Amino acid sequence: MTTPDPHTLAVHAGRHDLTALGVHAAPIDLSSTSPLPDVEAGGDAYEQLAGGGRPGEGQSHVYQRLWNPTVARFEDALAELEHTDEAVAFASGMAAVSATLLACVAAGKPHVVAVRPLYGGTDHLLGTGMLGTEVTWATPEEVAGAITDRTGLVVCESPGNPTLDLVDLAAVVEAAGEAPVLVDNTFATPILQNPADLGVDLVLHSLTKAIGGHGDLLGGAVACSSEWATRLRQVRAVTGGLLAPQVAYLAHRGLQTLAVRVETATRTAQEVAAWLDGHEAVAEVLYPGLATGEDAEIVARQMRGPGSMLAFRLQGGYEAASRTASATQMIVHAVSLGGVDTLVQHPAALTHRPVPADARPAADVLRLSVGLESASDIIADLEQSLAQTA
Repeated sequence: MTTPDPHTLAVHAGRHDLTALGVHAAPIDLSSTSPLPDVEAGGDAYEQLAGGGRPGEGQSHVYQRLWNPTVARFEDALAELEHTDEAVAFASGMAAVSATLLACVAAGKPHVVAVRPLYGGTDHLLGTGMLGTEVTWATPEEVAGAITDRTGLVVCESPGNPTLDLVDLAAVVEAAGEAPVLVDNTFATPILQNPADLGVDLVLHSLTKAIGGHGDLLGGAVACSSEWATRLRQVRAVTGGLLAPQVAYLAHRGLQTLAVRVETATRTAQEVAAWLDGHEAVAEVLYPGLATGEDAEIVARQMRGPGSMLAFRLQGGYEAASRTASATQMIVHAVSLGGVDTLVQHPAALTHRPVPADARPAADVLRLSVGLESASDIIADLEQSLAQTA
């Protein structure tokens, strides 16, 4: 049987056993502790799970910090969507990033090669070195030359946060050589891009964004090989970063509508981007759907659509950007992205404020996460808010 397309996987992934269980909605296991058949079996289970392993058939789960069936069900679903062996879910996207970095440090590979732009929290964490990592900032073309025998990870995003920069992921994988590559796939989602198909080792998601989709959960996950999953679960077990089962249920439910939400928002974003591109107050629109030349080739080669995220630069600089963001009426002025409602924010002042000034997004840039409202209503709100810059 051929692999189902993303629409079908999003609906059915992680739910293959529900009929046998006699239920239609996935169950939620809230147990914080699990009964032990005897001391020896309990000890064996604890050792296996604390070391990052999966429970055997009929084996006790011991304690929720080590394993939870509802979380595991979501992880299996995400792994199916990302075409990886497994996935490991965490309490937040930053917890997922932190666990990956800690796994590298524990393996004696603390050096990270990072390609900007990155999500501001990731950039900040790498810049502080607080987890024992050392970072070399590089362009995609500089990755190969930045690798050392101590490099544990190469980190990049495509499209990048917040300016939608595009990176040829297959080229980065080749340049990285033996060094593992992590790609934040939050903007594209597994509906529009599968980095693992291009050789990427670890695929990061902030579940808070499009996968959750409604602005009411916090979570993160890494889709990866079984070897990496064991390492990440070991870190998760000792640091306590497990995703809560109630949140895992919501994230899994979010997958069922992910394809239709992403594709609807993408169509609207294309219309909004085209309108902004012709507005006299807008200096530039940054959107994969408007890419030309090599960037257009990257979009065609590794994405199934340009997505619902865009950024735009204002002719009037910071003052114009600030007034525009503050003047929206329907569009919500807030951080985060990928939800059902359209959000606008000023990256340099908010999500990317901790990033060093020389690497921070320009002060004239606004980031727009297009939601499920009609394009005409989004455009009308942008039109009246942009009028405040005159």
